[in-house]
Amino acid sequence: MSDRFFRRLQRALAGAGMPVEAIKTEAGPGQVEVTFPYGGALTACDRHLLFNHAVRTLASRAGLAPTFMAAPETGQANGLHLHVPLWSKAISQLNEPGSEHELSRTGQHAIAGLFDGLPELALFYAPSVNSYKRFTPGSFAPTTFTWGHDNRTCAVRVVGRGEGLHLEIRVPGADANPYLALSAILAAIDHGLERRFALGPEETGNAYRAGGPPVPSTLGQALTAFQNSALAQEAFGAEAVEHYARLARLELDHDQRLVTDAERQRWLAQA
Repeated sequence: MSDRFFRRLQRALAGAGMPVEAIKTEAGPGQVEVTFPYGGALTACDRHLLFNHAVRTLASRAGLAPTFMAAPETGQANGLHLHVPLWSKAISQLNEPGSEHELSRTGQHAIAGLFDGLPELALFYAPSVNSYKRFTPGSFAPTTFTWGHDNRTCAVRVVGRGEGLHLEIRVPGADANPYLALSAILAAIDHGLERRFALGPEETGNAYRAGGPPVPSTLGQALTAFQNSALAQEAFGAEAVEHYARLARLELDHDQRLVTDAERQRWLAQA
């Protein structure tokens, strides 16, 4: 069933001008990663939404139930990893051969900007209560803002070499709106380039055991940071900030009114 489904999905996406780079299973039961060739930022976001619609439509016809939850089960995390280069006049601005870590000053300022800005912009890449259940140690979802070369425990993974050097930002979850997630990332990078923040040392080991600014642990925490963020106001305007803050408040209010399966099971076990 699954092989047939993915063959149909690949044909459908190819017919829509979206060739698939790779499809592979991941650690969790039924968990699948689909990757696409690189492209322009807006086109990549458009194609992501088309991919979601294609998966849901074809899965429904096949009697399957897909989910793009960030944390569909305890200990299982679904990410929306965004690969971001920085180019100017057809030249990569991230790499500098012979420099420490191969990162240019621009690259270092960009990563430092992500670490300074992204904690305040979490509503754009982690929009639901469930989003924050993904940020757990050992899940390959980050818990602190650290960086490292080809280190999947970090929030920012530096990938490739030379002109192919780019940043994989691993904080957005599968439930994120790609346009908003990428907007937050670009705003934070621009913030770093303008302020010329210094970048701390890379993490070469297990980032879950390292220090670093923490990823927001709840939607409520993220909402407070977003409402008080000068960067959010500057990058997106007061009207947009209030709009997305209101959506977060509605999400929190809705969540507080629900009885979860975990609560039900705990109280039934005590009966």
